[in-house]
Amino acid sequence: MDTNHDFQPVYPHHDLLIEIGRVEMAMEHLDLRAEEEQRELRPRLESRMHRLRDALNHLPV
Repeated sequence: MDTNHDFQPVYPHHDLLIEIGRVEMAMEHLDLRAEEEQRELRPRLESRMHRLRDALNHLPV
């Protein structure tokens, strides 16, 4: 039985999905923050989400 598995290609995909989930949760909780914080954080979170999804789309299949 061959127990040599190469999981290395799986890690970036998994890590990106976890980070996307974290950013989604942060965006869902924005309305609990003060308006000023919302205005400051929303563009940063949206930008981060865009970069993460772009990175996910460019991973080798």
